[in-house]
Amino acid sequence: MRARALAAALLTGACLVAAPTTAPAASPAPAEPYLVGRGIADATGEIAEVGMMGYGRTDQQAEGLHNRLRSRAFVVADPATGERVVLVVVDSPMIFDSVHQAVLRRLAERYGDLYTEQNVLLTGTHTHAGPGGYSHHLLYNLTTLGFHEKTFDAITEGIVESVERAHADLAPASLTLTHSELTDASVNRSRAAFDRNPAEDREFFPAAVDPQTSLLRIERDGRVVGAVNWFATHNTSMSGDNRLISADNKGYAAYHWEREVEHVDYLADTPPDFVSAFAQTNAGDMSPNLDLAPPTTPEDFARTEEIGQRQYEAAARQLTRDGAALTGGVDSRLVYVDMSDVDVRPEFTGDGKHHRTCDPAVGAAMAAGSTEDGPAFPLFAEGENPLWDTVSHSVLYTASPELRQCQAPKGIAVPIGAMNAVYPWVQETVPVQLVRVGGLYLIGVPGEVTIAAGLRLRRTVADIVGADVRDVLVAGYSNAYFHYVTTPEEYDAQHYEGGSTLFGRWQLPALQQTAAGLAEAMRDGRPAPSGPAPADLSGRRISLQPPIVADAPPLGRRFGDVLTQPRPSYSPGERAEVVFAGAHPGNDLHRGGTYLEVQRWNGNRWIRVADDGDWSTTLRWARRGVAASHVTIGWKVPPGSEGTYRIRYHGEARNLLGGVRSFTGASNQFSVRG
Repeated sequence: MRARALAAALLTGACLVAAPTTAPAASPAPAEPYLVGRGIADATGEIAEVGMMGYGRTDQQAEGLHNRLRSRAFVVADPATGERVVLVVVDSPMIFDSVHQAVLRRLAERYGDLYTEQNVLLTGTHTHAGPGGYSHHLLYNLTTLGFHEKTFDAITEGIVESVERAHADLAPASLTLTHSELTDASVNRSRAAFDRNPAEDREFFPAAVDPQTSLLRIERDGRVVGAVNWFATHNTSMSGDNRLISADNKGYAAYHWEREVEHVDYLADTPPDFVSAFAQTNAGDMSPNLDLAPPTTPEDFARTEEIGQRQYEAAARQLTRDGAALTGGVDSRLVYVDMSDVDVRPEFTGDGKHHRTCDPAVGAAMAAGSTEDGPAFPLFAEGENPLWDTVSHSVLYTASPELRQCQAPKGIAVPIGAMNAVYPWVQETVPVQLVRVGGLYLIGVPGEVTIAAGLRLRRTVADIVGADVRDVLVAGYSNAYFHYVTTPEEYDAQHYEGGSTLFGRWQLPALQQTAAGLAEAMRDGRPAPSGPAPADLSGRRISLQPPIVADAPPLGRRFGDVLTQPRPSYSPGERAEVVFAGAHPGNDLHRGGTYLEVQRWNGNRWIRVADDGDWSTTLRWARRGVAASHVTIGWKVPPGSEGTYRIRYHGEARNLLGGVRSFTGASNQFSVRG
């Protein structure tokens, strides 16, 4: 009864802590010392005629959907104090400040001061196959013709909805933290830069990868009901030639565990029995492309599944490990830091001197892209770029010794800090966060941290709070985005990661100094000054994407008509395809729903066996002429699927007056034979 009362009180933000008149007798720790809630929601944005985020390619415009992007939220509350923290893992390229601000506003409207910037950690999986256009900073919207409100709304609403569901799901639970190793799902794509680090860093990672896979296991009444995994590898298994929205390898790992192992139905009205999330950590120089070459498409589908499956299997194996049962409550701190103006103290710079960060600058090596995952612009290279190096050293650094001590030896291609004075291109004031759940510490960093840089951050916090370094993790891609974080030694190599470290050679030491301040405040039980939050830029958004004017079916056809029927029969492993007279998918994103259904006849009625959130299905959209659309729905027949099937398509068509109406089409039935 006491647990139920605590759960009810915590749902409203109340705290049940009695003031005893006498000293209480010591009692054993409760079997379920936390209240934990889990929630999943759809966070898929536009799937057609929107630039995709991650590779920086203007030609990578979305043409359909591979599988839906989801937000997974976990609320952890301490019944003894009423304190709580929220961890959100989103299948999203980045968490921009635009999303962070909007989510916090929505949560404040719903819950008051229960969920704030201090205790809410938003982190992205960094899929490179998600839609872009949801930042308020111009650099990230260059490949998307500016801001896309529909995508922005889908992401923010999906995150908020997942937190609401986790809040409603709070119940007594135990948490167990385990660690293991996974050595065949990542490779160091910048080995020459990594090898510049001192021996104490290199010896910690003898294979130049971070093999640690950590699992936070959630149990109720002895049954596993959720899991959060952290492992460092880029979410770049899907190539830059792919045109379908996809959650990539980490999304596959979560999908496989939830849908294929635990049989979660994402479209059901009831809460799922199991929620898993595969979060990022210090993945800045970790590639999933083990041959150090970007895959082609459609071969990248198999690559994605393979790397995702390995992450799932490593996490699932940890369910049988004893691990550390977490106790000791929860805590959180967040501070905003102007990364362009940090005085870094000698104990963090390593050379006994003060140094300063400076205005952000894009290096020529950044423009080259990461050749192992997807090169960017021609005429740029990782390492030396003679033209830009000469200009920087003979002009920029000669004119400004301060810039030299901060940014050298970077060959500056774009002085983007100066451009910020005219219009906001990149974020300069960013949040840095520290979250504690029992003995687990998460350092929320708004960028892509290399494994050696991550190790230094982890050691900084671990030494202050007295934790094992394994139990301190970098939560990369969190709350905002400011590109990469390298060690000073890696920075000097000016590979892609170093060229993308915007605030110069002393950026990591500045972050270590900030993380140390948060750790000391948490250790001592005192607040950390949060600093001035970045400005709300929602009033300065630029959108150049032409609107959807109208849809029209092909001549002599109606919306939903089947233009190409499936074959009469298929075998498992084959791909059934149907082409429909469709409409633009942007008329309705079907968030929380589906554009398609694969249905099986059970003898009495048609039942849904797959939808557009499943790995086995694809939806490809193509414009035909001015206003007509062809929608091709594919289904790779899984093993053991003998029976009679059909494929249905759900669309919305827009007329010239702006009205939108729904329609549905269905294919002929077909059989699957073993």
